[in-house]
Amino acid sequence: MTGMTLLVIGYGNAGRGDDGLGPAFAERIAEAGLAGCRTEIDYQLTPEHALQVAGADAVVFADAELGLGRPFRLERLKAERVGEIASHALAPGAVLALAELLYGATPDAWVLGIAGEDFGAVAEGLSDTAARNLELALSGFLGWHGAWRARSLADA
Repeated sequence: MTGMTLLVIGYGNAGRGDDGLGPAFAERIAEAGLAGCRTEIDYQLTPEHALQVAGADAVVFADAELGLGRPFRLERLKAERVGEIASHALAPGAVLALAELLYGATPDAWVLGIAGEDFGAVAEGLSDTAARNLELALSGFLGWHGAWRARSLADA
């Protein structure tokens, strides 16, 4: 089971302050070089991500959230029904549903929301609060990843 792969997709607009939390998270995960983990960074989720999701055993969609009430959340994700795709941007559940519809793939999936507070101005960099929340999310994710890997290897 050493071939288990976890895809982390960090998305958001790094030029809009804290909206860059998703990409910042994915960059840090890529730098960590975690076993079985690969990363993707993008401005938004698109139908094309369904192919990448289909090629993974599990996926984590990382994004910034406003009004979260805590530093971060990591929650299980279910596929969302995909009706008409009127925009190129999709929600994580819709990407998951497309992976199933188009490729027959149903990887385990989670959403990682990281609390941000400054989304208004066109500006590079994270607020102090978002930077602290990013560190907390990274720490929480690393613990979760270790448990995920252990379960994956035990199920082999």
